[in-house]
Amino acid sequence: MALRLNIRKTLRSGAQEFELSTVFEAEGRSIVLFGPSGSGKTLTLRAVAGLMAPDAGRIELDGQCLFDAAQGINVPARERGVGLMFQDYALFPHLTVAQNVGFGLGRGLFGRLDREARRRVGELLDLAGMTGMADASPERLSGGQRQRVALLRALAKSPRALLLDEPFSALDPLLRARMRREVRSMCQALGTPTLLITHDPEDVAEFGGTVVLYDAGRVRRLEAFSDGPDGGCTGGPGARALVLGEHFSAYG
Repeated sequence: MALRLNIRKTLRSGAQEFELSTVFEAEGRSIVLFGPSGSGKTLTLRAVAGLMAPDAGRIELDGQCLFDAAQGINVPARERGVGLMFQDYALFPHLTVAQNVGFGLGRGLFGRLDREARRRVGELLDLAGMTGMADASPERLSGGQRQRVALLRALAKSPRALLLDEPFSALDPLLRARMRREVRSMCQALGTPTLLITHDPEDVAEFGGTVVLYDAGRVRRLEAFSDGPDGGCTGGPGARALVLGEHFSAYG
């Protein structure tokens, strides 16, 4: 995955104003945007996903222009070829696990899946060890199982990149560590690059790769770890040490 981004966005709420002005170029199987809450990470992710239009600038993913304010280009979210896993998972309570995963394929109506969709859903459920839960409703699932379903739904159409918005923050510490490994393993198995935003150094340690440090709406620093998440533990602790050694304005 190659992401080139140069955007500006100003948000106003009453007397308060926040300006995102971010520029970076990053490549690799895993790109992590790290910084405190309110530093502009989520705005950046939404811009890449097509859920927010910047005021100015340009976004390129793997050489394709997704947004260019000067040229009037703004590719619709559904045509960007990316998967997005929301922080709250956003599962449909009236659909089964299989139907929730199948919804990511964009085929069928009211949870109905055709033969090809059922085959793809079966493959994904098997990969996640959830074949036996295909007919279960989301309310019967644990937090980790709900996250797996949301992940599989985002991966269903084989996106060229998976966007992860603080994916582990709602989990308890022990489950969080396990799900980090599972999410990374599934993405590796499917060959799907990830763009992850977080303020947790342990997420950075697990996903490593290229780390982009955000602070007060700006990119402070970019560091690429050549071994990354695919290189075992060497890249992880190095990436974690990087973020632990930084001091951000929002943290005092």
